[in-house]
Amino acid sequence: MNRTEKESINFAAMNRFGYILLFAVFLSSCGQQVAPTGGPRDSLPPKLVMAIPEVNAKNFKSDKIVLYFDEYITLENPFEKLTYSPVPKTNPNSEGKLRTITIKLKDTLEPNTTYSIDFGEAIKDINENNILKNFNYAFSTGDYIDSAYLTGKVIVAETGLIDSMMVAVLHNNLDDSAVEKLKPRYFARLKGDGSFLFRNIKPGAYNLFAIKDQNGDKKYDQPSELIAFLDQSITVGVDTAASLYAFEALRNDTQVVKKPAVKQAAKKTEDKRLRFSNNLESGRQDLLSSLIFKSEYPLKTYDTSKIRLTDLKFKPVENYSIEKDSTDKQITLTHVWKEGARYNLIIEKDFASDTIGNSITKTDTLEFNAKKEADYGSIDLKIENMDTTIHPIVFLTKNAKLFLKQTLNKSRYRIKLFEPGDYEVKILFDVNNNGKWDTGDYWKKLQPEKVTARKKPISIRGNWDNEITIDLNKINEQ
Repeated sequence: MNRTEKESINFAAMNRFGYILLFAVFLSSCGQQVAPTGGPRDSLPPKLVMAIPEVNAKNFKSDKIVLYFDEYITLENPFEKLTYSPVPKTNPNSEGKLRTITIKLKDTLEPNTTYSIDFGEAIKDINENNILKNFNYAFSTGDYIDSAYLTGKVIVAETGLIDSMMVAVLHNNLDDSAVEKLKPRYFARLKGDGSFLFRNIKPGAYNLFAIKDQNGDKKYDQPSELIAFLDQSITVGVDTAASLYAFEALRNDTQVVKKPAVKQAAKKTEDKRLRFSNNLESGRQDLLSSLIFKSEYPLKTYDTSKIRLTDLKFKPVENYSIEKDSTDKQITLTHVWKEGARYNLIIEKDFASDTIGNSITKTDTLEFNAKKEADYGSIDLKIENMDTTIHPIVFLTKNAKLFLKQTLNKSRYRIKLFEPGDYEVKILFDVNNNGKWDTGDYWKKLQPEKVTARKKPISIRGNWDNEITIDLNKINEQ
């Protein structure tokens, strides 16, 4: 080797040493935390400054990925928030420290395969918790990065709402039982609006599902789990979007039967008077509902002859009924209330007693008056794009209570009395025309009936003729 060659080698070595020294200085600065010096609040998320191997690396052969950021970061709950595709047999180890994230791969990588890691909202800066959104790291063990993608949305069929705890899954094994027995090839978490995104997918035919992954195995192995499916396979690379409607095939409506409360020894000063709560609103009775009384404990005895409804002058009121429900805790008095009328309800001594010995100890009178029509609003409901062949039914609910269920077979409805407030609007497309929502069955390839929710609630004003327009083709946009 001549002198010139040696000098060239020494110069190259010095250059490499210089780069190593510069990088060491960069890392050492990462370890020195400097207190903020004031100024405007940082609103920018962390920024990736270097990745080893680089993003979208080809012919990937490493078992470790290191990501470097421009500020101190935290990696929040990586086990739940990071999504690996294709789905690994064993999840990698992921750790955030100072300005770096290190991912150690455990699986043997498949040849000529594109892998991606979706970080969701797991990466935040330490000081202000600014989230690095939509960050995705991809690499390929071959010389090509797959770029096919699939987007979509999952809606709970019964409510028309979103369940962001579900996940979307793609199976390249097209057997019907694959979703029950096998891990999916790809999976994606739902966002808050119910949407999902698969990216860096190998083109081809897949079965698409969404499941409520209660036990974390990404399989549909319990009939009480939410599931959504397409009627046929989807071709990724050609098809780019899909909508799914989730349902429970087996409804879990079992109620827990509580044992009666054990009677405790009475205290010397214990009050043994039986008290009822009622549904009057500031002493006013709703014209559209019954008068309801509730007791804390089940009633042991009650005598309807010892309760009387009269007008203000104690003249008996006719045509009312009194019933006790199956829990023995609720008494319902039903009557066609007269607008603005005043009433007395006379409850005599010994009218009722409960199972722990409380009773009505003296005669009492409850005074109340019925509401006026001016307390209510009227509704002029107009339906656009009416199609009676799909048997639509409109539901208006407030605070989870149903106020209107109306089968739609004409384009206009007028309702004179309606309680003011803000109401959620939903439309059921009652395919089998039985007046109720029906669930689906994946194994029978039966889709659920669909409910669509209006995007914004409607407001009913009292003493007002409220005009409401519902477009059946655009209800989820209104």
